Amino acid sequence: MPAKALVTGASGGLGLEFAKLLAQAGYDVTLAARSAEKLEAAAEDLRTRFGIDAHPISIDLAQPGAADRLFAQVPSCDVLVNNAGFANNGTFYALERGAIDQEMQLDVVTLTQLCRLYLPGMVTRNDGKILNVASTAGFLPGPNMAVYYASKAYVISFSEALAEELTKTNVSVTVLCPGATETGFPDRANMRSTVLGRLPLAGAAGVAKAGFNGMMSGKRVVIPGISNKLVALSPKITPRRLLVWVSGRAVRRK
Repeated sequence: MPAKALVTGASGGLGLEFAKLLAQAGYDVTLAARSAEKLEAAAEDLRTRFGIDAHPISIDLAQPGAADRLFAQVPSCDVLVNNAGFANNGTFYALERGAIDQEMQLDVVTLTQLCRLYLPGMVTRNDGKILNVASTAGFLPGPNMAVYYASKAYVISFSEALAEELTKTNVSVTVLCPGATETGFPDRANMRSTVLGRLPLAGAAGVAKAGFNGMMSGKRVVIPGISNKLVALSPKITPRRLLVWVSGRAVRRK
């Protein structure tokens, strides 16, 4: 019986690239995201190209209770890829409360709940893999994207802690920390006019491959690219006040 993988945020970008890699490796894949039309097209493409079963589930994971609703439809998986996420760009006190709530729900709460729902089955079977997608933003404070940067710091810390708890099992947790990547994320976060948004962006396929390889080998933290590794190192060698100033200017909209 083929192993099963669940990928969130799978209608495009990194999520779709993860789904392709898993399908190529022989996994049956469940694709979860909001866009039913994009998901169905992606699922059909995966079935045709790789001969696996691909199941689309249209669901808004930024809504409370979404993790439970998804688990009810997919009660077990061998690989969980928590990729779904988005960011608000703007001064924190001026952002809409509902937008902030959805950002925290998707980037922190739903991710945490999905790990809690699927880990017991993995531990019982003594086999399983989780890949949580964070960002190099998680190593920095992020004025103008304060909630997003803080949420990714949470994902990094949470993932490393889970990995340590699972040391004596055959279940692994990997956290992927990419830099700016060419996906739909920069547009949704209104980042195209920012300094960071005008820099060359990494290709989604290459970033996903690095995360996939790290997950399959049981690596705990994956930071693809030399420049991203330097970003992760910067808090250790840069005065904190300067770090905050530079970080905020990088994502401030024109």
